Amino acid sequence: MAEYLKIYGVAFIAFVTIDLVWLVFIANNLYKKYLGYLMRPSPNWIAAIIFYLLFLAGLVYFVIRPAVEKGDWKSALFAGMFFGLVTYATYDLTNLATVKGWPVLITAIDLVWGTVLGGMVSVITWWIVTRI
Repeated sequence: MAEYLKIYGVAFIAFVTIDLVWLVFIANNLYKKYLGYLMRPSPNWIAAIIFYLLFLAGLVYFVIRPAVEKGDWKSALFAGMFFGLVTYATYDLTNLATVKGWPVLITAIDLVWGTVLGGMVSVITWWIVTRI
């Protein structure tokens, strides 16, 4: 359990750091441009925090911990990319299927971002955890 919590803590810091850069410097204006008509004046922080906690729990359980046990950074990278793609696709493709006017461009960008984010967080966390 202690090992899992250590991995989770490192992954949390990596995820929040990377995703904040994305949200503040890139996605904020992009989402306002294409989804402004759907956006709240301020985020639902409880929902956002629950997503972060669950996403990271899945990433640690299904991707990072197994890669650490194998000692294989490539496993962390590629499984993390796939996990990110699947989780972001769940959200975006569901929206594309059910929300009138949901932009295909946002779906494509989010799928790429989820893939990159999952891979980056996994390999960075793997690298740090295998050295501490």
